[in-house]
Amino acid sequence: MTSLRQLVVFDFDWSMADQDTDRWVFEVNAPEIRRWIEDNEGKIQFTDMIAQALRDAHARGVTRAQLENALRTMPFHPAMVRGITNLKAAGNTTFFCLSNANSVYIDVILKEKGLIPMFTEIITNPAQWDPSGLLVLRRRVDPSGPQHACKVGCSANMCKGEELEAFFARHAPTYDRVVYVGDGSNDFCPALRLRSQDMLLCRTFGGLHKRIAREGGLKCEVVYWTGAWEVEEVFKTRLT
Repeated sequence: MTSLRQLVVFDFDWSMADQDTDRWVFEVNAPEIRRWIEDNEGKIQFTDMIAQALRDAHARGVTRAQLENALRTMPFHPAMVRGITNLKAAGNTTFFCLSNANSVYIDVILKEKGLIPMFTEIITNPAQWDPSGLLVLRRRVDPSGPQHACKVGCSANMCKGEELEAFFARHAPTYDRVVYVGDGSNDFCPALRLRSQDMLLCRTFGGLHKRIAREGGLKCEVVYWTGAWEVEEVFKTRLT
């Protein structure tokens, strides 16, 4: 039987979706910019780097339609769509997306998959189209304002642990069970906030499982997965 109040938190890239939005749109439309991203990762704050890559792509003539078409055709497993839709229909589950992608990318893809109504909140980096068709991307945590205080290793643009705690505060009382679906090393910080009755669904080929193995310290149950069908299976057999 489903817990009285159950929250499922999804990272987006390589967790809900089967690709990385930031890299995919350039692989499809401007592979030379994709190479620039590869060569400069770690040298420039990542959100700032993608914002620059979008400016460069726009200057080379990559259009809004091309970017949106790339997002709509990005790999996204049917089992993930089924799993989310069926668990939501069963009742008692709130869905929350917490991602280092951006608001436009996630909105385009979730609309394409019919999943927008499933999510109570989507917290990510803000983006919007300007009149010329440039996608203007900004950090969630503005570099000119107060910065987050994370000591776990979250990127400057967002502390996912702090964002998760803020979500809990906005949606009190406490959830009976929290399930976090993630893959990357930046999902380790929110995973540390999970309790013994909570569950972390950790994809096996990202940085998250390496941090768990190296650092430990989690109180929650950890379930490892590789394919979206396994997430659907957990949703069906463990959460409903």
